[in-house]
Amino acid sequence: MADSVPNQFDNVSVVTKANVYFNGGVISHTVLCQGGERKTLGLIFPGNYTFNTDAPERMDMIAGSCKVKLAGQQEWSTFEAGTHFLVPGKSSFQIGVEKGQAEYLCSFL
Repeated sequence: MADSVPNQFDNVSVVTKANVYFNGGVISHTVLCQGGERKTLGLIFPGNYTFNTDAPERMDMIAGSCKVKLAGQQEWSTFEAGTHFLVPGKSSFQIGVEKGQAEYLCSFL
């Protein structure tokens, strides 16, 4: 699923306090858009992590790669920079990075 992600966001507010998960394995900052849309920009360091979702999410990979297994799936799928995956609301997903770090943009739908 290839799609383009903007190189920058204009006219937004950024929450300065970082969202830190799994002892620093995943770190993001919240971006608040003028229309009320909320996004997070973050880094995922090597490891495997499980997240629960309230709202549906779109995860755009900006750099690096990760493997993902959505709730109910048996197999992992790999996502490289320039691709995205969708996560249903009230669900969960596992995400893993093997080396380096992955950069992502999460949009709450």
